[in-house]
Amino acid sequence: MLGEGQRRVERGTDLVVGYVDCHGRPRTQEMLDGLEMVPVKTMTYRGATFPEMDTDAVIARAPRVAIVDELAHTNVPGSKNEKRWQDIEDLLDAGIDVISTVNIQHLESLNDVVEQITGIPQRETVPDEVVRRADQVELVDMAPEALRRRMAHGNVYPPEKVGAALGNYFRVGNLTALRELAMLWLADKVDDQLDRYRADHHITGTWEARERVVVGLTGGPEGETLIRRAARIADRSKGADLFAIHITPSDGLAGANPAHLARQRALVESLGGTFHHVVGDNVPGALLDFARGVNATQLVLGASRRGRVAQVFSRGVGVEVTARSGSIDVHMVTHEATKQGRAQQLSALTRRRRAAGFGLAVVGMPLLSIALANLRGHLSLPSDILIFLIGVVGVALAGGLWPALVAALLGSALLNYYFTPPLYTFTIAEAQNVLALLAYVVIAVAVSAVVDLAARRTREAARASANATVLANLSGSVLRGEKALPAILERLRETYALTSVTLLERPPEIPLTPARQQEPARWRVADTVGGEPCTSPDEGDMVVAVDDDLSLVLCGATLPAADRQVLEAFAAQAAVALRQQRLADEADRVRPLAEADRMRTALLAAVSHDLRTPLASATAAVESLRSPEVVWSDQDRGDLFDTAATSLQRLDRLVTNLLDMSRLQAGALGIATAPTALDEVIPLALDALGAGAVELQIPDEVPDVLADPALLERVLVNLIANALRHTPPGRSVLVAASAHGDTVELRVVDRGPGIPHDKRELVFQPFQRLGDTDNGSGVGLGLALSQGLTEAMGGTLVPDETPGGGVTMIVTLPTARTTPHPDHLSDPA
Repeated sequence: MLGEGQRRVERGTDLVVGYVDCHGRPRTQEMLDGLEMVPVKTMTYRGATFPEMDTDAVIARAPRVAIVDELAHTNVPGSKNEKRWQDIEDLLDAGIDVISTVNIQHLESLNDVVEQITGIPQRETVPDEVVRRADQVELVDMAPEALRRRMAHGNVYPPEKVGAALGNYFRVGNLTALRELAMLWLADKVDDQLDRYRADHHITGTWEARERVVVGLTGGPEGETLIRRAARIADRSKGADLFAIHITPSDGLAGANPAHLARQRALVESLGGTFHHVVGDNVPGALLDFARGVNATQLVLGASRRGRVAQVFSRGVGVEVTARSGSIDVHMVTHEATKQGRAQQLSALTRRRRAAGFGLAVVGMPLLSIALANLRGHLSLPSDILIFLIGVVGVALAGGLWPALVAALLGSALLNYYFTPPLYTFTIAEAQNVLALLAYVVIAVAVSAVVDLAARRTREAARASANATVLANLSGSVLRGEKALPAILERLRETYALTSVTLLERPPEIPLTPARQQEPARWRVADTVGGEPCTSPDEGDMVVAVDDDLSLVLCGATLPAADRQVLEAFAAQAAVALRQQRLADEADRVRPLAEADRMRTALLAAVSHDLRTPLASATAAVESLRSPEVVWSDQDRGDLFDTAATSLQRLDRLVTNLLDMSRLQAGALGIATAPTALDEVIPLALDALGAGAVELQIPDEVPDVLADPALLERVLVNLIANALRHTPPGRSVLVAASAHGDTVELRVVDRGPGIPHDKRELVFQPFQRLGDTDNGSGVGLGLALSQGLTEAMGGTLVPDETPGGGVTMIVTLPTARTTPHPDHLSDPA
């Protein structure tokens, strides 16, 4: 940075140094010679003085360029801006160009990665967007070994710090990783600049500055083969990008298998690529538009599954993309699915309907010829052709395309032989009759194709609607709160009237051997619904393999191949639900440990002060009394004794609360409930608290409560002490009691700031002091312990709002006339 400043000054640029910290490095200090420096300002914080850039002075100087070091620096509290990059924004707004520096570890997006590499968190960061806005970014690169030599020579740190630095942060591995991060981040910025340049200059051609491989997916079984092939192509070039794209027609009647697409998306993402879903009717055009949009260099497609006849009428996606790809290399990958063709799509109608169509064509057309022969004197040849055409349409409606083609060709021959002069020969005397018969054949074939396409689309739409209804019901059952995996299996069983549905998994510790993979010992039941579960895949009527370790086994029916897509979607969702269930179970197992750890941490943090303070006070008082160097008066000696006694009482109360809370959580606290008079317990609680402004409203008619007197006293001490702590001076705490049927309500009312409604339950959590800012008010066990003791005695403790401000703690206990519940009786020992 300073070298660039020296070069600009030599060229006559008006340049100043706004801020540079040389860190005591002599060679850095030498680079400042000849550069004008704007004096820094000093700021005081917590008794220390710190230098900071005087932004206003730099703006007042109005140079052409300013040098400002440490872009990510955090300014001293009290500065105009929190961060130095915000000061630089002010300089830029004033029309001053800025040259600054930033280390790769200070970029916000890389902060966590750098911490993982170095083990040291970086507290000063700068948003990536700020650096990306720079007109020019220069990577100052140095080999790790060269940097370590500079440090060893004392050019970076003082000699006494070099050894520690080289052995910790500046290890070769750390420096190599940071160097790679810097290069990759800058490469991404270069990509952004290149994309903007191409967009600004309307450049649509591919610039092979970096390999980008796009793989086109149809949703068929060949997708995984294509993805792996594309990943291998991308791996040959360091830093190449992998994109996968699936294009869906806008009519929504795609032949894509959702289960295949789900697995292929997961595979692409596991290989470091990205998956994209695009809607478009022109598949080759949409594919090429996407490829050019990401500046792709290579395109991977599967070999066509279309038959030779279909390829005569349409070149296919692969051929079309290859012809229009331009500079993008296209790879056509063969796969096993190529041999399967597209017979399933061509046979949109059932076999019975196709057989009926062929029968109607072979039998119906001759019968139609006999009927029309009897009407030869009343109908002309055009009328016969139209009637035959109606017959072909009927065959197409009944049996589809191929029976209709047979009917059209057979009808053409019958029209020629029986109705075209000369009769009973295949000779045609007039040219116009030849034209009429040819038109008949063309129209018959065209109408048959349209009718067959309409039937196929209707069937696909009906099946898509049914599948959507099934999947919507599945989603609804899960959203209604049902457990995901059982809901998926039960919905599948109900939909297809199956006797049982079982999800089998192969334990990871059992090796997969083809000869023994069907044995029951190779599998275990992950979940099942319905009747007796299957213990191996070969016991079911139908098996849907999710992967090598998971299989969905169906019993009760063999479903047609047309339902295979929905079954595979169910299987894929079941696998996802199983994994989520396992993660949730693992989280449930870990949660108690995390909660215990949190409680332990909170206890140590809270108790550290509350144990130390009374111990320190008592120790100081006793040590003072024991000191032979001071002669204490009787009053001073009494005060010290009172201090020691108060501290020890506070310590005893703290330890007792902790022990009682641990006993409550362990279920080992002994409770002996008995009829207890409130006017006997409340005075004892007030005596334990000492002085305090407390107002009592205990009517004489309030009956005795069923409680443990000692525990009830503890509850009242905690509640009244909490109320006194939050009640402002000059106001009193109200303790009132009233009877309500078989219960007595004891209210402790304060006039403090109150508790927000959404945080009322938090006050009963252990080690919570809502609104406290120090540890001087206890460890936060009082209310939690009070609630636990009250509930252990068969009562309840709930907070309520005090009219006019404050909190009312309501203790509800059964009266002594109420028969105690057996759970509330225990041996006091």
